[in-house]
Amino acid sequence: MSNKTKAVILMLISSFAFALSAAAVKLAGNLPVFEKVFFRNIVSVVIAFIVLRQKKMPAFGKLENQKYLISRSLLGILGMVLYFYAITHLVLADSAILHKLFPFFVTIFASIFLKEKISKIQIPALILVFFAALLIIKPRFDYSILPALAGFGCAVISGMAYTLVRFLRDREHPSTIVFYFSLSSLVILSPLVILDFQEPTFIQWIYLLMIGIFAAIGQFSLTYAYRFGKASDISIYNYSNIIFAAVIGFFIWGEISDIWSITGGSIIIIISIIVFIYNNRSKETSEVTPYLSDN
Repeated sequence: MSNKTKAVILMLISSFAFALSAAAVKLAGNLPVFEKVFFRNIVSVVIAFIVLRQKKMPAFGKLENQKYLISRSLLGILGMVLYFYAITHLVLADSAILHKLFPFFVTIFASIFLKEKISKIQIPALILVFFAALLIIKPRFDYSILPALAGFGCAVISGMAYTLVRFLRDREHPSTIVFYFSLSSLVILSPLVILDFQEPTFIQWIYLLMIGIFAAIGQFSLTYAYRFGKASDISIYNYSNIIFAAVIGFFIWGEISDIWSITGGSIIIIISIIVFIYNNRSKETSEVTPYLSDN
């Protein structure tokens, strides 16, 4: 088996695991969102700590990076709370589609704060993706729009958080970033969980455990996928999460997205594939004939 094949398989496993984690969030029912996020990150903090101990890496990072680690953690906590709220109240596939908008916001924030260049195709793509998202959100003036807005807000916040992760990638070990974020979420959410703690039933305890376990499987599979393959070759397979979420949602709850959500989701996936192919071809052209690269 080639490294690229391994990478693709691991990416599919990651997407499936994240879809199962999202399904467990929804299956946990009426438990407070803060409680779900809290227990999800208990598993993450334990695994990240074990990895850091094995590699003998610092758990809390360098002093000069503290403001970036804190900012990433705060954004990550807010994004996860919004995502879990969206999962709980939306069709599972719709919440997955809205969450997968975050790479487009990474493009925007990375161009603003990290001075990364936006390719010619990304500007019209961003505009089309925004209007496609409106088909899923379906703007209206009542409280029923809140879950969709939470899903969209999660994508924006995640875009900010992953821009900071991109900034920190050569400055801190990935496990340090994960541990810092997970521990921060436990510390910050503890008072909220205590104030509004709802005793889970036996089956809800199982679902809470599943949230953390499947999220950890998804994260580790994703990490190793990028170790075996280039991001430019395999990142598109991350969108299989939407298909897995749709299938799981249908078989467990009989969920079927409406025509507007299906149209919006299809547009987002198609645009993502077009941008992916364009960027790959541009990269190949740049490597073979540098003078033709878009500088």
